[in-house]
Amino acid sequence: QVQLVESGGGLVQPGGSLRLSCAASGSIFSFNTIDWYRQAPGKERELVAFISSGGTTYYADSVKDRFTISRDNVKNTVYLQMNNLEPEDTAVYFCKGAPFGAWGQGTQVTVSS
Repeated sequence: QVQLVESGGGLVQPGGSLRLSCAASGSIFSFNTIDWYRQAPGKERELVAFISSGGTTYYADSVKDRFTISRDNVKNTVYLQMNNLEPEDTAVYFCKGAPFGAWGQGTQVTVSS
């Protein structure tokens, strides 16, 4: 089974940017979509964005126009470029392949001054 590993999180000030990476142990075409989720303390996990094998993208309203998802089919990596970050974006971010992908450890994103 192809495993996905998240990286790139960290502490950033409001208005700053981060790029998260989701690296696959095999071909990302093993999945129909690669999805980014996030879970903030005390809240349920929510879908942030996804990208299909054909390049179709989806964004939650809360991140539209600030986040961009992309994929590198040669490197088998999916990226989440996050710009103009807000404190409300603080969460653990996970990537997951659909269907049937497993949850990884996630990467912490903290937006604070």
